[in-house]
This record gives sequence, C-alpha cells and structure tokens, in this order.
Amino acid sequence: EAAIGGHPDARYNLGYIEVNNENAERAKKHWIIAATQGESDSIKMLMELFKGGFVSKDVLADALRAHQAAVDATKSPQRDSAEKYYRIEDNSNTEDC
Repeated sequence: EAAIGGHPDARYNLGYIEVNNENAERAKKHWIIAATQGESDSIKMLMELFKGGFVSKDVLADALRAHQAAVDATKSPQRDSAEKYYRIEDNSNTEDC
C-alpha cells in the first residue's frame, strides 16, 4: 500500500525483494519509480543492474535525470537553513559527551 501511495522507500524495498527473488526486471521497475521520487539508494541499485547488463545506458541516464529533478525540487532556503541548524546542534551535542 505504501508503494502504491508513492512512498519511495517502499518502492526501494519492493525492488530489493524482487531482486532477491531473482526478478531483476520487476526490481528495475520499482527502483526506477523510487529514483524518480528522489530515493538515492535506488540509483545505486540501478547502477548495479547496469553493470550486470540488466539496465541500458539510456534507462539509467533517464533515471539519473529524474532523480536529480526530484532532489532539486525539494531544495529550498528554509530546508537549507534547517539542515545547517541541525548540523550545528548535532555537533554541539557531541562535544558535551
């Protein structure tokens, strides 16, 4: 249900299950969808499938472009500021230990 609802991690997990069941074609489809939603581990898995000859160069390039577009779409000054803030907070908490 989560994968159908558009959750990229669920799509990635379905791809992993399919590749473990020796169904690279279905895994590829799940990972392409997850990659287009910005899920980075799916790109890594598609690269592995590419190395094994299961994904064409054109399909991988399309997935990479779609992934980058999804990542770029989530960028904003507010997110950058929040990330910087939490990075500083994490570092200050580490120093107290």
